[in-house]
Amino acid sequence: MQTQTRKIITRGDPWFEDGNIILVAKEETPASSEANPIGFRVHKGVLSRHSEVFQGMFELSRPDSILGSVDEAELTRYEGCQVISMYDIPIELSNLVKALYDGVIFRNRSLDDFFYLASILKLSTKYFVSHLRTLAIKHLTQTWSHDLKGHDTMLELAIRTPPAPYSPDSSSPANKLSYPYVHPIHVLNLARSTNVQIVIPSALYFLSLYPLTDILRKDHPKLRVVHPSKPESDLSSLDLKYYTLMYQRRMDGILEFINTLVGDRASPSSEIPCPNRSAKSCTRNFHRLRTRLATSWVVRTGPFNFIAQAISSVNQDPDGFCTACREAFVKDAGDYRERFWAELPSVCGLPQWDAMKEEELS
Repeated sequence: MQTQTRKIITRGDPWFEDGNIILVAKEETPASSEANPIGFRVHKGVLSRHSEVFQGMFELSRPDSILGSVDEAELTRYEGCQVISMYDIPIELSNLVKALYDGVIFRNRSLDDFFYLASILKLSTKYFVSHLRTLAIKHLTQTWSHDLKGHDTMLELAIRTPPAPYSPDSSSPANKLSYPYVHPIHVLNLARSTNVQIVIPSALYFLSLYPLTDILRKDHPKLRVVHPSKPESDLSSLDLKYYTLMYQRRMDGILEFINTLVGDRASPSSEIPCPNRSAKSCTRNFHRLRTRLATSWVVRTGPFNFIAQAISSVNQDPDGFCTACREAFVKDAGDYRERFWAELPSVCGLPQWDAMKEEELS
Protein backbone atom coordinates (compact mmCIF):
# COMPACT_ATOMS: atom_id res chain seq x y z
CA MET A 1 0.00 0.00 0.00
CA GLN A 2 1.42 3.40 -0.98
CA THR A 3 1.96 5.76 1.90
CA GLN A 4 0.37 9.15 1.38
CA THR A 5 2.40 12.15 2.54
CA ARG A 6 1.04 15.57 3.16
CA LYS A 7 2.49 18.28 0.97
CA ILE A 8 4.57 20.76 2.95
CA ILE A 9 5.00 24.44 2.19
CA THR A 10 8.37 25.93 3.01
CA ARG A 11 7.94 29.18 4.89
CA GLY A 12 9.27 32.07 2.88
CA ASP A 13 9.97 35.64 3.90
CA PRO A 14 7.62 37.24 4.82
CA TRP A 15 5.47 34.81 6.80
CA PHE A 16 3.04 36.52 9.18
CA GLU A 17 1.42 34.23 11.74
CA ASP A 18 -1.72 36.36 11.63
CA GLY A 19 -1.82 36.37 7.83
CA ASN A 20 -5.01 35.14 6.19
CA ILE A 21 -3.73 33.98 2.81
CA ILE A 22 -0.69 32.07 1.54
CA LEU A 23 0.88 32.87 -1.81
CA VAL A 24 2.83 29.90 -3.14
CA ALA A 25 5.51 30.60 -5.72
CA LYS A 26 5.29 28.07 -8.56
CA GLU A 27 8.62 28.53 -10.28
CA GLU A 28 8.69 26.48 -13.49
CA THR A 29 12.07 24.75 -13.15
CA PRO A 30 13.03 21.07 -12.83
CA ALA A 31 14.50 21.70 -9.40
CA SER A 32 11.36 23.41 -8.09
CA SER A 33 9.18 20.41 -9.01
CA GLU A 34 11.16 18.22 -6.62
CA ALA A 35 11.37 20.64 -3.68
CA ASN A 36 8.65 21.79 -1.34
CA PRO A 37 6.91 24.90 -2.67
CA ILE A 38 7.79 28.21 -1.03
CA GLY A 39 4.90 30.12 0.47
CA PHE A 40 4.39 33.63 1.83
CA ARG A 41 1.72 34.10 4.49
CA VAL A 42 0.36 37.61 4.11
CA HIS A 43 -2.78 39.71 4.49
CA LYS A 44 -5.36 40.02 1.73
CA GLY A 45 -6.20 43.58 2.69
CA VAL A 46 -2.62 44.82 2.46
CA LEU A 47 -2.04 43.38 -1.01
CA SER A 48 -5.49 44.37 -2.28
CA ARG A 49 -4.88 47.97 -1.22
CA HIS A 50 -1.83 48.23 -3.47
CA SER A 51 -2.95 46.16 -6.45
CA GLU A 52 -6.27 45.76 -8.23
CA VAL A 53 -4.88 42.57 -9.74
CA PHE A 54 -4.39 41.06 -6.28
CA GLN A 55 -7.82 42.29 -5.24
CA GLY A 56 -9.48 40.67 -8.24
CA MET A 57 -7.50 37.48 -7.75
CA PHE A 58 -8.68 37.15 -4.15
CA GLU A 59 -12.30 37.87 -5.08
CA LEU A 60 -12.35 35.25 -7.83
CA SER A 61 -10.65 32.51 -5.80
CA ARG A 62 -12.67 29.84 -4.00
CA PRO A 63 -11.84 29.92 -0.27
CA ASP A 64 -14.00 26.91 0.55
CA SER A 65 -12.29 24.57 -1.89
CA ILE A 66 -10.38 22.42 0.59
CA LEU A 67 -7.81 19.80 -0.38
CA GLY A 68 -9.68 16.52 -0.70
CA SER A 69 -6.80 14.19 -1.42
CA VAL A 70 -3.11 14.29 -0.65
CA ASP A 71 -2.48 13.18 -4.23
CA GLU A 72 -3.95 16.34 -5.69
CA ALA A 73 -1.37 18.54 -7.37
CA GLU A 74 -2.67 21.77 -5.87
CA LEU A 75 -3.05 22.71 -2.22
CA THR A 76 -5.97 25.06 -1.64
CA ARG A 77 -5.81 25.25 2.20
CA TYR A 78 -2.80 25.16 4.48
CA GLU A 79 -2.70 25.82 8.23
CA GLY A 80 -6.22 27.17 8.00
CA CYS A 81 -5.37 29.67 5.26
CA GLN A 82 -6.40 29.79 1.66
CA VAL A 83 -3.52 28.99 -0.71
CA ILE A 84 -3.10 30.71 -4.07
CA SER A 85 -0.54 29.56 -6.61
CA MET A 86 1.59 32.35 -8.07
CA TYR A 87 3.62 31.59 -11.17
CA ASP A 88 6.54 33.73 -10.13
CA ILE A 89 10.15 33.20 -9.08
CA PRO A 90 10.19 32.87 -5.26
CA ILE A 91 12.83 35.54 -4.63
CA GLU A 92 11.00 37.99 -6.88
CA LEU A 93 7.66 37.39 -5.18
CA SER A 94 9.37 37.78 -1.82
CA ASN A 95 10.92 41.08 -2.89
CA LEU A 96 7.59 42.42 -4.14
CA VAL A 97 5.61 41.44 -1.05
CA LYS A 98 8.22 42.92 1.30
CA ALA A 99 8.22 46.11 -0.76
CA LEU A 100 4.44 46.35 -0.38
CA TYR A 101 4.74 46.09 3.40
CA ASP A 102 7.99 47.97 4.09
CA GLY A 103 8.54 50.21 1.10
CA VAL A 104 11.50 49.96 -1.24
CA ILE A 105 15.03 51.36 -1.35
CA PHE A 106 16.95 51.05 -4.60
CA ARG A 107 20.72 51.27 -4.67
CA ASN A 108 23.48 50.88 -7.24
CA ARG A 109 26.33 49.31 -5.28
CA SER A 110 26.57 46.01 -7.12
CA LEU A 111 24.94 43.80 -9.74
CA ASP A 112 22.63 42.34 -7.09
CA ASP A 113 21.07 45.78 -6.69
CA PHE A 114 20.12 45.72 -10.37
CA PHE A 115 18.61 42.24 -10.06
CA TYR A 116 16.60 43.42 -7.06
CA LEU A 117 15.28 46.35 -9.08
CA ALA A 118 14.54 44.02 -11.99
CA SER A 119 12.42 41.78 -9.76
CA ILE A 120 10.42 44.73 -8.44
CA LEU A 121 9.95 46.24 -11.89
CA LYS A 122 8.80 42.95 -13.43
CA LEU A 123 6.24 42.08 -10.77
CA SER A 124 5.03 45.63 -10.15
CA THR A 125 4.31 45.76 -13.87
CA LYS A 126 2.64 42.34 -13.85
CA TYR A 127 0.42 43.12 -10.84
CA PHE A 128 -0.17 46.81 -11.65
CA VAL A 129 1.54 48.22 -8.55
CA SER A 130 2.04 51.61 -10.11
CA HIS A 131 3.95 53.39 -7.34
CA LEU A 132 6.63 50.67 -7.17
CA ARG A 133 6.90 50.59 -10.95
CA THR A 134 7.40 54.35 -11.13
CA LEU A 135 10.03 54.29 -8.37
CA ALA A 136 11.91 51.51 -10.16
CA ILE A 137 11.86 53.37 -13.48
CA LYS A 138 13.02 56.61 -11.83
CA HIS A 139 15.94 54.82 -10.21
CA LEU A 140 16.83 53.12 -13.48
CA THR A 141 16.99 56.51 -15.21
CA GLN A 142 19.58 57.70 -12.69
CA THR A 143 22.04 55.47 -14.55
CA TRP A 144 20.40 55.05 -17.97
CA SER A 145 19.50 58.69 -18.21
CA HIS A 146 16.94 60.62 -20.23
CA ASP A 147 19.01 63.83 -20.15
CA LEU A 148 22.56 64.77 -21.04
CA LYS A 149 23.45 65.89 -17.53
CA GLY A 150 22.53 62.47 -16.18
CA HIS A 151 24.58 60.82 -18.91
CA ASP A 152 27.63 62.92 -17.99
CA THR A 153 27.20 62.09 -14.30
CA MET A 154 26.97 58.37 -15.06
CA LEU A 155 30.13 58.57 -17.17
CA GLU A 156 32.03 60.36 -14.39
CA LEU A 157 30.97 57.64 -11.94
CA ALA A 158 32.04 54.93 -14.38
CA ILE A 159 35.48 56.52 -14.69
CA ARG A 160 36.17 56.93 -10.98
CA THR A 161 34.34 53.91 -9.51
CA PRO A 162 36.61 50.86 -9.09
CA PRO A 163 35.40 47.50 -10.44
CA ALA A 164 33.37 45.45 -7.97
CA PRO A 165 33.86 41.70 -7.53
CA TYR A 166 30.78 39.62 -8.21
CA SER A 167 30.17 35.94 -7.66
CA PRO A 168 26.72 34.31 -7.78
CA ASP A 169 27.68 31.90 -5.00
CA SER A 170 30.54 31.08 -2.64
CA SER A 171 31.86 28.26 -4.86
CA SER A 172 32.22 30.37 -8.02
CA PRO A 173 35.24 32.57 -8.77
CA ALA A 174 34.48 36.28 -8.65
CA ASN A 175 34.59 38.49 -11.73
CA LYS A 176 35.41 42.18 -11.44
CA LEU A 177 32.58 44.12 -13.04
CA SER A 178 32.97 47.77 -14.00
CA TYR A 179 30.38 50.39 -13.13
CA PRO A 180 27.42 50.37 -13.75
CA TYR A 181 27.93 46.59 -13.27
CA VAL A 182 25.07 45.52 -15.55
CA HIS A 183 25.36 44.89 -19.30
CA PRO A 184 23.27 47.18 -21.56
CA ILE A 185 21.62 44.10 -23.12
CA HIS A 186 20.15 43.15 -19.75
CA VAL A 187 18.86 46.70 -19.25
CA LEU A 188 17.43 46.69 -22.76
CA ASN A 189 15.69 43.33 -22.39
CA LEU A 190 14.33 44.26 -18.96
CA ALA A 191 12.91 47.44 -20.45
CA ARG A 192 11.34 45.58 -23.37
CA SER A 193 9.78 42.94 -21.11
CA THR A 194 8.23 45.57 -18.82
CA ASN A 195 7.23 48.08 -21.52
CA VAL A 196 9.61 50.78 -20.27
CA GLN A 197 10.71 53.04 -23.10
CA ILE A 198 12.61 55.86 -21.45
CA VAL A 199 15.81 53.90 -20.74
CA ILE A 200 16.00 52.28 -24.18
CA PRO A 201 17.85 55.09 -26.04
CA SER A 202 20.57 55.31 -23.39
CA ALA A 203 20.92 51.52 -23.19
CA LEU A 204 21.17 51.23 -26.98
CA TYR A 205 23.66 54.09 -27.10
CA PHE A 206 25.97 52.36 -24.62
CA LEU A 207 25.39 49.03 -26.34
CA SER A 208 26.60 50.61 -29.60
CA LEU A 209 30.01 51.00 -27.96
CA TYR A 210 30.33 47.18 -27.97
CA PRO A 211 31.51 45.41 -31.15
CA LEU A 212 28.79 43.27 -32.72
CA THR A 213 31.06 40.20 -32.61
CA ASP A 214 31.25 40.50 -28.81
CA ILE A 215 27.48 40.85 -28.54
CA LEU A 216 26.85 37.76 -30.65
CA ARG A 217 29.35 35.68 -28.67
CA LYS A 218 27.54 36.52 -25.41
CA ASP A 219 30.71 35.82 -23.46
CA HIS A 220 31.09 39.14 -21.66
CA PRO A 221 31.45 38.57 -17.88
CA LYS A 222 28.38 40.75 -17.26
CA LEU A 223 26.31 38.47 -19.50
CA ARG A 224 27.58 35.24 -17.94
CA VAL A 225 26.44 35.98 -14.41
CA VAL A 226 23.91 33.62 -12.86
CA HIS A 227 20.85 34.95 -11.04
CA PRO A 228 17.12 34.06 -11.02
CA SER A 229 16.22 37.64 -11.99
CA LYS A 230 18.72 37.97 -14.82
CA PRO A 231 17.03 39.17 -18.05
CA GLU A 232 17.68 37.47 -21.38
CA SER A 233 21.20 37.84 -22.79
CA ASP A 234 20.20 37.64 -26.46
CA LEU A 235 19.72 40.72 -28.61
CA SER A 236 16.35 40.60 -30.37
CA SER A 237 16.14 41.13 -34.11
CA LEU A 238 14.36 44.45 -33.49
CA ASP A 239 17.10 45.70 -31.21
CA LEU A 240 19.79 44.40 -33.54
CA LYS A 241 18.34 46.80 -36.11
CA TYR A 242 18.33 49.69 -33.65
CA TYR A 243 21.83 48.78 -32.44
CA THR A 244 23.03 49.10 -36.05
CA LEU A 245 21.26 52.43 -36.53
CA MET A 246 22.65 53.77 -33.25
CA TYR A 247 26.15 52.57 -34.13
CA GLN A 248 25.95 54.39 -37.47
CA ARG A 249 24.52 57.55 -35.90
CA ARG A 250 27.34 57.59 -33.37
CA MET A 251 29.95 57.40 -36.15
CA ASP A 252 28.16 60.09 -38.17
CA GLY A 253 27.95 62.34 -35.13
CA ILE A 254 31.68 62.20 -34.46
CA LEU A 255 32.58 62.87 -38.10
CA GLU A 256 30.05 65.69 -38.37
CA PHE A 257 31.50 67.35 -35.29
CA ILE A 258 35.08 67.08 -36.55
CA ASN A 259 34.39 68.13 -40.13
CA THR A 260 31.73 70.77 -39.55
CA LEU A 261 31.90 72.35 -36.11
CA VAL A 262 35.69 72.19 -35.98
CA GLY A 263 36.48 71.90 -39.69
CA ASP A 264 34.52 74.98 -40.76
CA ARG A 265 36.46 77.05 -38.27
CA ALA A 266 39.72 75.66 -39.65
CA SER A 267 38.97 77.07 -43.10
CA PRO A 268 40.47 80.48 -44.04
CA SER A 269 37.14 81.31 -45.68
CA SER A 270 35.18 80.43 -42.57
CA GLU A 271 31.76 82.00 -42.21
CA ILE A 272 32.60 82.50 -38.53
CA PRO A 273 35.45 85.03 -38.76
CA CYS A 274 37.56 85.90 -35.77
CA PRO A 275 36.48 89.38 -34.57
CA ASN A 276 39.74 90.16 -32.78
CA ARG A 277 42.10 90.33 -35.76
CA SER A 278 43.71 87.05 -34.73
CA ALA A 279 41.94 84.98 -37.36
CA LYS A 280 45.17 83.55 -38.71
CA SER A 281 46.19 82.21 -35.31
CA CYS A 282 42.71 80.91 -34.42
CA THR A 283 42.23 79.31 -37.84
CA ARG A 284 45.59 77.59 -37.62
CA ASN A 285 44.83 76.21 -34.16
CA PHE A 286 41.37 74.99 -35.18
CA HIS A 287 43.05 73.22 -38.09
CA ARG A 288 45.44 71.55 -35.63
CA LEU A 289 42.52 70.62 -33.40
CA ARG A 290 40.66 69.07 -36.32
CA THR A 291 43.72 67.01 -37.28
CA ARG A 292 44.21 65.85 -33.70
CA LEU A 293 40.55 64.90 -33.26
CA ALA A 294 40.43 63.10 -36.62
CA THR A 295 43.35 60.88 -35.64
CA SER A 296 42.42 60.26 -32.00
CA TRP A 297 38.96 58.71 -32.15
CA VAL A 298 38.25 54.98 -32.55
CA VAL A 299 35.10 52.98 -33.25
CA ARG A 300 34.34 52.68 -29.53
CA THR A 301 34.59 56.43 -28.92
CA GLY A 302 31.56 57.95 -27.24
CA PRO A 303 30.71 61.21 -29.03
CA PHE A 304 29.34 63.03 -25.99
CA ASN A 305 32.52 62.58 -23.98
CA PHE A 306 34.62 63.16 -27.11
CA ILE A 307 32.95 66.52 -27.74
CA ALA A 308 33.14 67.48 -24.06
CA GLN A 309 36.90 66.87 -24.09
CA ALA A 310 37.26 69.05 -27.21
CA ILE A 311 35.28 71.82 -25.51
CA SER A 312 37.52 71.58 -22.45
CA SER A 313 40.66 71.64 -24.61
CA VAL A 314 39.65 74.85 -26.40
CA ASN A 315 38.25 76.50 -23.28
CA GLN A 316 41.53 75.97 -21.42
CA ASP A 317 43.75 77.30 -24.22
CA PRO A 318 43.60 81.13 -24.08
CA ASP A 319 46.95 81.36 -25.86
CA GLY A 320 45.75 79.36 -28.88
CA PHE A 321 42.30 80.90 -29.33
CA CYS A 322 41.02 84.39 -28.76
CA THR A 323 38.23 84.91 -26.25
CA ALA A 324 35.54 85.43 -28.88
CA CYS A 325 36.47 82.32 -30.90
CA ARG A 326 36.80 80.27 -27.74
CA GLU A 327 33.40 81.29 -26.40
CA ALA A 328 31.70 80.82 -29.77
CA PHE A 329 33.13 77.32 -30.14
CA VAL A 330 32.17 76.30 -26.61
CA LYS A 331 28.59 77.44 -27.23
CA ASP A 332 28.28 75.83 -30.66
CA ALA A 333 29.80 72.53 -29.53
CA GLY A 334 27.61 72.47 -26.41
CA ASP A 335 24.51 73.11 -28.52
CA TYR A 336 25.56 70.30 -30.86
CA ARG A 337 25.85 67.87 -27.93
CA GLU A 338 22.33 68.79 -26.81
CA ARG A 339 20.88 68.38 -30.32
CA PHE A 340 22.66 65.06 -30.74
CA TRP A 341 21.26 63.78 -27.43
CA ALA A 342 17.77 64.95 -28.37
CA GLU A 343 17.94 62.79 -31.52
CA LEU A 344 18.61 59.49 -29.72
CA PRO A 345 14.95 58.47 -29.18
CA SER A 346 14.14 58.92 -32.87
CA VAL A 347 17.07 56.66 -33.78
CA CYS A 348 15.32 53.96 -31.71
CA GLY A 349 11.89 54.62 -33.20
CA LEU A 350 10.60 56.13 -29.94
CA PRO A 351 8.80 59.35 -28.96
CA GLN A 352 10.82 62.36 -27.85
CA TRP A 353 12.30 62.52 -24.35
CA ASP A 354 9.62 64.84 -22.93
CA ALA A 355 6.79 62.59 -24.10
CA MET A 356 8.38 59.53 -22.48
CA LYS A 357 9.04 61.45 -19.25
CA GLU A 358 5.40 62.51 -19.12
CA GLU A 359 4.22 58.95 -19.74
CA GLU A 360 6.52 57.00 -17.42
CA LEU A 361 7.88 59.34 -14.73
CA SER A 362 4.94 61.57 -13.84
